[in-house]
This record gives sequence, structure tokens and C-alpha cells, in this order.
Amino acid sequence: MAFNLKGRSLLTLKDFSSQDIRFLIDLSAKLKADKYTGIFGHNLAGKNIALIFEKPSTRTRCAFVVACVDEGAHPEYLGKGDIQFGKKETVADSARVLGRMFDGIQFRGFSHKTVETLAKYSGIPVWNGLTDSYHPTQVLADFLTIREDFGKLSGIKLAYVGDGRNNVASSLMVGAAKLGMDFRIVAPESLFPEESLVRESRNWAAETGGKIALTTSVDQGVKNADAVYADVWASMGEEEKIPERIQLLTPYQVNQQMIEKTGNDKVIFLHCLPAFHNTDTEVSAKYPDICEVTDEVFEGKHSRVFDEAENRVHTIKAVMVATLGK
Repeated sequence: MAFNLKGRSLLTLKDFSSQDIRFLIDLSAKLKADKYTGIFGHNLAGKNIALIFEKPSTRTRCAFVVACVDEGAHPEYLGKGDIQFGKKETVADSARVLGRMFDGIQFRGFSHKTVETLAKYSGIPVWNGLTDSYHPTQVLADFLTIREDFGKLSGIKLAYVGDGRNNVASSLMVGAAKLGMDFRIVAPESLFPEESLVRESRNWAAETGGKIALTTSVDQGVKNADAVYADVWASMGEEEKIPERIQLLTPYQVNQQMIEKTGNDKVIFLHCLPAFHNTDTEVSAKYPDICEVTDEVFEGKHSRVFDEAENRVHTIKAVMVATLGK
């Protein structure tokens, strides 16, 4: 079946069908294989891409820049000090200006409404590099990484452990439901995702043969898991919540004991990064107990975190090529 995603924006995987998502992952794998063999396309030749960052990032910025250059596009970084975004000018007005000058826009920031406004008024494809609600480009990289290990996505048992209501957890749940995965959120009940999103995801899972489960029990949640996923306990902008999150989430730290509880020696560990797994950062030096994953797991044989980080390039490239390319 041929797919045509030209002109589409990627704001959340809620808007993409199961077939769309699988197509993007297939394309990601092809573009990755091409790069490894020295084949570079020119699918974005002559295109200019605006990269708007309210929130700084290592992986998202670098992945978009490398993906653009690999395919012949020009990326223009616009930090919060470079653009009158929502200050002297409304987001809608900025969107209409950028839409006249650029061919595509990446936005990474806080409010999901901002990326929706950009897509509504710019007239060009807009890609969500992260908002407080969703992180779809990350999840595509996660799924490519899982498929590389297991050769499939349907039926894979994926346990997300920690803050179950953040943007990564929400995006994983949506994507997993649409791909027929057995997805579990393992978290304190106070950090379960929004019930409306759970209902939507269960409806999609019913169509694909997937499963969505929420549990406070680590033993139950990680049993027979193929992949265990963790994220930081306090997202960017939530630093004041770190002390209470440490108290709440310490029982959900991914350690070797949790890995063994899966009963699966081939289980892989995933993390969207950055990760607090030692005390070598300013934050972890200030809060030494903020450690969602131990160094033993992070650096161990089950970890695929750097494969996952690299795959941000290939999946982001696929999104841009599919929605904007020749």
C-alpha cells in the first residue's frame, strides 16, 4: 500500500494511523541503512527548516540539524532569545511570517497549544520536538530501537516505570496502542496518566490487539517485559517538585533487581535521556537521591539508550522526508 503523508504535521501520534506509524518506522530503517552504506538522499534539497526551541535540547536539536543536512536542507536554529515569539508578536502572527519564509517548522517548548497554533497558521508542515503534552519524535525512535532488537512491535511487552503522566509516557501509550503492543504504566496512582487518554488508547488497542494496563505494582508491571523504559522523575520546568518526586518514585527506580523481576534475560532498557544515573551532573550533585536508573543498568548489557539516541536522527529524517520531501 502506498502512503502519502505530504503536507502533514506531526503534533501527536493520536493523529496518525497504525499504518502511518509503521510506514514512518519502515522509512526510518531504510534511511538508516542508506546512511550506513554511504548513500545520502537529496529529498529536502532547497528546503529551509526553522528549528524553534523554547526548551534547550541535545538530542532533538542535533538530530534535526543532522537529518536536515543529510537530506540537503538548511536548518535555522531559533532560540527563545532569537524570536519575538508570543512577546511582541502573537504565535499566530509569527507562524504566518515563518510560513512565508520556511518550508517546515520544528517546535520544542512548553504549551501544546503553541505547536497547534503554528500548524494552524503557518501553512507548512510543523513537527513537535516536544511539548508538555506529547513527544512523538522520541517515541518513533523508541519503537525503531525495539524493532531492531526483536524484529517486531506487535505483541511486544513494554513497561514504562516512573512518572506515568508525562509527555513521554503519554506518547508511548498512544503509539503502543496503535501498534498492538502490551503496554504497562508502572507508577504511583497519583502519577497515572489522564483517564481520557487511557480510554482513547484502550479503544485503539482493542482494534489492534494491544493491551493497556496501569499498575502501582512493580512486580506485576514488569513481569515478562521485553523492554523497561524510564524517564527523569521531574520534567524540565518541574525542578521544585524534585524532593517530593524522590520520595514518591524511589520504589520505582530501575535497578538490577527490577530487571531480574522481568524474568527475561533478553529484556532491554530504554530511556529518552538525559538520565540521572550517577552524581556527575549539577542536579544530581544537589539531589544525590534523584536516580531513576542505576549506573549498573544504564551501563549494562540490557541498555539500548545510545542506540535509541542515535535513532532520533533516522526517525526525524523519515518524518521530514515523508511530510516535506520530493
